[in-house]
Amino acid sequence: MTIDKRLSRSRVFPPGSRLALALEYDGTQYSGWQRQASPNAPTVQGCLEQALSKVADAPVVVQCAGRTDSGVHASHQVVHFDAPSARPEAAWVMGVNSNLPGDIAVKWVSPVPVEFNARFSAIARRYRYIFYTQATRPALLRRNVTWIRTPLDAKAMHLAAQNLLGERDFSAFRAAGCQSRSPMRFVSHARVTQTGDFTVLDIKANAFLHHMVRNIAGTLAVVGRGESEPEWVASLMDSRDRTLAAATAPPNGLYLIDVDYPPEFALPATVPGPGFIAPLLD
Repeated sequence: MTIDKRLSRSRVFPPGSRLALALEYDGTQYSGWQRQASPNAPTVQGCLEQALSKVADAPVVVQCAGRTDSGVHASHQVVHFDAPSARPEAAWVMGVNSNLPGDIAVKWVSPVPVEFNARFSAIARRYRYIFYTQATRPALLRRNVTWIRTPLDAKAMHLAAQNLLGERDFSAFRAAGCQSRSPMRFVSHARVTQTGDFTVLDIKANAFLHHMVRNIAGTLAVVGRGESEPEWVASLMDSRDRTLAAATAPPNGLYLIDVDYPPEFALPATVPGPGFIAPLLD
């Protein structure tokens, strides 16, 4: 079902309704998701709240499923907010989009119970990291992929990534400034595939530590270049030592592509993105 067919100008959400909203964005121009005090540091949250508040004619504050860093993108970020005013469904999508910059767009809005929380109700998050391997740098995709001049061995990277599965201590891939109380995370899948000039890491977990995916991507790239064997990742996991792993991969190749919630919330289904790579992976 397309977004246009799903929108309704007659279905009005009353004041106090808790609404879930999905959006996509190119994070290149933003200082991450989280709103900041400085007007010289634009954020995705700040832009979204400003647009929602204009449509509502009242202040609106949102909470997201996963706070992305500066330069990181999302094809499917989920937020929730409590509507301060009665507005039709179309206003929360088309009206908000008309007040957003061109690199942020609302995909859908859905009513949810008051106990729904975009962050704490989520049971899994899924990311894709995209490497572009060509001798010459890309122009059209320069902000949306990580360019590596040399080919990557996707099979070796995939084999290495299998050492990440299950409930594990991810201290070796945790940023020094990570504020999580525990380094333990459950990774349910980690796949690396090759399609044309793109090498794609697809990884899903109950939650992620700060810079965890980018640190994993940087390490897998070392394996892909043949500089280390796949077993190196297993030894890194056992070491729990961030200093032994590779450098953090750049933010421009990373996308939040899906968030899982319990079925009782009945949120619209997701087609994992980003759009330029998704058809190549089907």
